[in-house]
Amino acid sequence: MRLEDVRESVKDFAHEFRYQKGGIIGLILLIILVSAAVLAPQITSPDVAKRWSKEFWVENPPNVPPTWINYFSSKKLAPHQVYSINDLEILDGGDGEKILRIVYESNYDVPPKDIVLQGFKVSSHDVKNKPRMTVVLKRPDGLEVKLIEDRMISSNTVIQIATNTEVKNNVFKWSKEVSDIELKPVEEIKLQALMDTMKILFGKIDENIFKQPTPLHGKYVLEIRIKTVDDGDVLDLSGFSVIFSGRTFGLMGTDSKGRDIWAGLVWGTRVSLAVGIAVAVLSVLIGIVYGVASAYFGGWKDETMQRFNEFMFSLPVLPILILLGAYFKGHVDLFQIVLLLVLFGWVGVAKVARSMALQIKEQTFVEAARALGAGSGRIVFKHIMPQIMPYAFSQMALSVPYAVMTEAALSFLGLGDPTAVTWGQMLYDAQNAGATINGYWWWVVPPGLAIALVGLAFVLLGVALDRILNPRMRTL
Repeated sequence: MRLEDVRESVKDFAHEFRYQKGGIIGLILLIILVSAAVLAPQITSPDVAKRWSKEFWVENPPNVPPTWINYFSSKKLAPHQVYSINDLEILDGGDGEKILRIVYESNYDVPPKDIVLQGFKVSSHDVKNKPRMTVVLKRPDGLEVKLIEDRMISSNTVIQIATNTEVKNNVFKWSKEVSDIELKPVEEIKLQALMDTMKILFGKIDENIFKQPTPLHGKYVLEIRIKTVDDGDVLDLSGFSVIFSGRTFGLMGTDSKGRDIWAGLVWGTRVSLAVGIAVAVLSVLIGIVYGVASAYFGGWKDETMQRFNEFMFSLPVLPILILLGAYFKGHVDLFQIVLLLVLFGWVGVAKVARSMALQIKEQTFVEAARALGAGSGRIVFKHIMPQIMPYAFSQMALSVPYAVMTEAALSFLGLGDPTAVTWGQMLYDAQNAGATINGYWWWVVPPGLAIALVGLAFVLLGVALDRILNPRMRTL
């Protein structure tokens, strides 16, 4: 085919495609998905794939909804906020003491879930006399709470205020003193075990302080006082951060491990598109070559190939994939999933390709090529295959949703690749954590909608391509 003919064909195709509204919508969706897949490290973080299955994201609050939920809720939930060393006011307390100060304004009905102090780097000659830290919270009502007093810190020190035993004891003792509430010993033990440390710290001091604290709005000042004991101590705070662990987080919330659902959704686009497109292209090409070869050779070869095709067609695909997943010790990596889906995905395409090739091989130009001495390979790939390629392109687009949903189904059943960030794996983790029962809808809905969105994009494209490239569809 000459270059001019190719250009003319492309122009005709573009002209026809302009009138396919569904195809244009599908193309826009596909561009968005591909952009998300390519720019995933820039949109989220480059280390998401490495961290996803290996660690708990301590810097994020677990099981919290997205930040925009506040627009639809009567109660305002505290958002997630991270303060680096550059956001802190650093004062010299004298005698080797540094004071790190943060002003936190709380106008929320539900306070932060936790306050996390992390990123200390300490080098000390004497392991028993390392730098010591005192943490104080100054409230809008003028009261001051000493959360931690004279605690030794090291390079691996991470303080979680909400769950720290020392903090809990100090807050309970403080709240009992300032509220002047008389409690029996049994009541003290019960209330201390059930109390929410953060709600008391950010609540009004009244008779309900231990049961249902009323939020106290205003500016809170958190002071971290660090004192070096030995002159040889080296304290590096360049990586230090204070995290006000929110009751909401980001665009999509978090799961039980504190993982950002938005990050998983974006990185899952890479796997879904890669698996879907690879399976669609390979299975369609294999099916077309198989079907054309069967039709061209005819006779007993055609009969044998068709019986094998019918045998493969009769196999229940998903149960066999589940059995194969069990054979691979319960987990199948992505490369194996692609091979398995291709193994069973070419059958239907081969049937259609054979019926089309049976008509094409009787055409005059095929007979002329045979009369001129053209070999079977040249006739099949030079004269018959190009006539079927329009069908192949539309079928590739329509096959992607099948591959994406099958991979998601395997992952959802726990047979996928646990080290990969996939939408099916996210749904599997949500099922194991009881996300539906506990009402963590933000963990379940986004991956499900993403799978549906990929399917919609390729179905719209496939139907548009079929209408343009299939002569029979043009008359409809």
